[in-house]
Amino acid sequence: MASELYNTIDALSREKGIDPQIVVSAVEDAIVVATRKYYKTQENLRAELDKETGKIRAYAVKTVVESPEQIEDPLLQVTLEDARKVNPSVEVGGELQIPKVTEGILGRIAAQLAKQVIFQKVREAERDTVYNEYIGRVGEIVNATVKRVEGPDVIFDLGKAESRMPRKEQSRLESFAIGERVRVVIARVEKASKGPQVVVSRAAPELVQHLFQTEVPEIYDGTVVIRAIAREAGERTKIAVMSKDKDVDAVGACVGMKGMRVQSIIRELRGEKIDIIEYHEDAVTFAEKALQPAKVSRVSVLDGQEKHLEVVVDDSQLSLAIGKKGQNVRLAAKLLGWKIDIKSEEEKRQEVEEQMSALVSSSATPLESVPGLGEGLIEKLSAAGVTTVEALADMTPEQLEAIEGIGPKTVEKISVAVSNYFASLEGGEAPAAAPDAEAAQEAPGEDQPAAAEAGVEEAAAEVSAIAEATAEVDPAGAAPEEAAAAPAEETTETPEEEPAPSGDQN
Repeated sequence: MASELYNTIDALSREKGIDPQIVVSAVEDAIVVATRKYYKTQENLRAELDKETGKIRAYAVKTVVESPEQIEDPLLQVTLEDARKVNPSVEVGGELQIPKVTEGILGRIAAQLAKQVIFQKVREAERDTVYNEYIGRVGEIVNATVKRVEGPDVIFDLGKAESRMPRKEQSRLESFAIGERVRVVIARVEKASKGPQVVVSRAAPELVQHLFQTEVPEIYDGTVVIRAIAREAGERTKIAVMSKDKDVDAVGACVGMKGMRVQSIIRELRGEKIDIIEYHEDAVTFAEKALQPAKVSRVSVLDGQEKHLEVVVDDSQLSLAIGKKGQNVRLAAKLLGWKIDIKSEEEKRQEVEEQMSALVSSSATPLESVPGLGEGLIEKLSAAGVTTVEALADMTPEQLEAIEGIGPKTVEKISVAVSNYFASLEGGEAPAAAPDAEAAQEAPGEDQPAAAEAGVEEAAAEVSAIAEATAEVDPAGAAPEEAAAAPAEETTETPEEEPAPSGDQN
């Protein structure tokens, strides 16, 4: 029959949820500490509890050696001859147990020391038991009772241990009363100096997943699968679901008849908004769904490797797509696992215009690249704000004549030089310098027949184009075809003369 002491140890073990042998070892260690303190010795001490009588015996343990020369430490070793005086059956290499008297001599101080050692060992064993119990249950949903509130933290009773819920693991919509039972997620188990701490959460996405599994039978039996959850506790949750049965609507199953299922979950979360989205393998389609309730104009993939999307929405939908403090697009990006850039139609248009402007500016050719233009003429054009060949080609003859120092003949020479330049680019040849360019700059108001003869065919074509433009705006009202035909014929015969004015066609 077990002694009263052992029965007490067994009851304590069941109360703390630890192995009785751990408590027995703690008692034996406590007796060893008290015995060493009383005898003031460094011997190797050992204690044993007798379950039947409840007595604890202390021993000094020494290793048996054959001769005195082999003894290195008299406190730990003894010769075979001396050992057999105590125990005749002992052999070399064995252990000799020398009893130490403990009854009636340890006293109150030693008993108090033993008590402290026992409590410390029991606490350590209890901490290890709690850690081993909950470390494998991280992510599990458990029912807990609110025990007390310590500042921003809420302390829960899990039955075998206490748990703590810090402020960042709470929903801003929730408050708790002492004794209230709530469902929480075991977030993590920490080993601290004061023992293991079980940290629970009401802000984890696993809580929403568990609630849907409880309320929606299709999710519980695997017909509908939750593919992704993005949550900001107390604000909004986006959940993506898909159906394995083509006859089952995943979103409809989660919402329930008249929204009863999702409303039950919203009440459990104290009014947190929930968006239920149908999952798609295609990231573009999934992004359009995830950004609801905003309507998306188009989605394009910027970088498939880096998972980067660009979403364009109507100007009126931009604020709705971004959401309050960027919440909607932030949750959508978390749900997809992609980075999302949202732009309005106006922002996208401006971006395209800037890109086109940069493209045009990067392809601009300076006037010095045209061989037919001299330094004097380039200075006049630059003073008027014309610095590129492209800008010069876009100007009309009237605009060129409006520049100070440029007359009709100079306009004609500019046209020939620009035409030759672009023709050489198309033909892949470098443009040759026109010998009459300097003359055109030195005497812009004089007739220059030599230059006209040098480029008769080019001048005829250019003057014909100028005449056509003049005929189209003829105030006399002549037909454009007739107005274009007459000067073209005159110019072809006498290229050195200027085209006849529109009045000659009457």
